[in-house]
Amino acid sequence: MIRSHRTSTLLLIAATLAAALVAAGCGGSDGGSSGGSSGTEATAAEDWANGVCQAVTDWKGAVTEAGSALTSNPTEDGLRSAADDLESATTTLADDLDGLGKPDTESGQQAKEAVDQLASQLNAGAEKIKSAVDGASSASDLVAAASTVSSTLVTMGDQVSSTSQQLESLDSQGELSDAFTQSDACSGLTTTGS
Repeated sequence: MIRSHRTSTLLLIAATLAAALVAAGCGGSDGGSSGGSSGTEATAAEDWANGVCQAVTDWKGAVTEAGSALTSNPTEDGLRSAADDLESATTTLADDLDGLGKPDTESGQQAKEAVDQLASQLNAGAEKIKSAVDGASSASDLVAAASTVSSTLVTMGDQVSSTSQQLESLDSQGELSDAFTQSDACSGLTTTGS
């Protein structure tokens, strides 16, 4: 009976987290994350936009994969594995964001600072998720961890969207908007308006 209750609890947690993971991974944004070019020098606006969008796309894909893996393995080990995958994907995203130079636009420095702040916020979120899951040792702890993971993922998705909006508001000349519009890597992120 206790084993059955624990299994039911884990299935409920898995379903809740999978929904949160998929929601965090599939939200539409106008390109608020990072990519492959590194350094502190100014880069062409379109190259910078490509880097931002590619990094966000990779992160969203990893978040969705973690949700799918948890759905197919709704166990304590599955939860821990999903948390590890999320931490790894978020660390990669934050590193990519940190590695971006600033775009060669009038507001390039402010755009770089916004993206760097997002990297810090996402790293803090990943650490919060890891800590919550690592500290779980009972069924009630797992439920509490699931709640923390779910709310943190929603917050992380909001932070990505907020950074997108911040980048748009900085862009008085339209340089970044044009770069995001013309970037191939951003096309999948800008299909749903924000």
